[in-house]
Amino acid sequence: MAVVDILDSNAEKISQADLTDDIYNLPVKGSILHEVVTMQLAGRRAGSAAVKHRSDIIGSGRKLFRQKGTGRARPGDIKSPLLRGGGSVFGPDPRSYAYKVPKKVRKLALKMALSIKLRDNKLVVLDKLDLEETKTKEFLEVVNALDISSALIVTAQKDERLELASRNVPGFKVMRVEGLNVYDILKYENLILLESTLKNIEGRLLS
Repeated sequence: MAVVDILDSNAEKISQADLTDDIYNLPVKGSILHEVVTMQLAGRRAGSAAVKHRSDIIGSGRKLFRQKGTGRARPGDIKSPLLRGGGSVFGPDPRSYAYKVPKKVRKLALKMALSIKLRDNKLVVLDKLDLEETKTKEFLEVVNALDISSALIVTAQKDERLELASRNVPGFKVMRVEGLNVYDILKYENLILLESTLKNIEGRLLS
């Protein structure tokens, strides 16, 4: 079982915590991580590209010129795709790019992402991160003491003061434990967990 130091806001060790090997010490398979990250990014695509088809164009339905005797092709109305301003034939319509991979695969990928952070010594556990005021300066003092320039910070519950203080600092993101996901773990260089989130993560991934 892996052991990690628990630090305070001044980066001083105050205790230790045991991390279960079933979550934080798994062999990593890049194909599984790739599959889950691709799924997440596909779900974020807007899918709003659209064109107007023939039925969407506003215009007269009358025949433009007589059927025979002109030497031209048989005419339709002004909404024909063959004419300027007419409808599009095979253009895109709004759609969802979202799809799902099996729940077991998503859980396994999340465990692997956590294992990567522990293996690379990029996992930091804090006893708490309570700011006295909603000030970016106070937040920067904490991360500077930890010597961290990029991190995903995971809290057990909504911390509006921390979220507001950190939102203008590039390279940092505050997230509640319910939203913990593979893409954000891998995106940021470090992962900062509050001690209170460890049990929540274990309960979610070992159930």
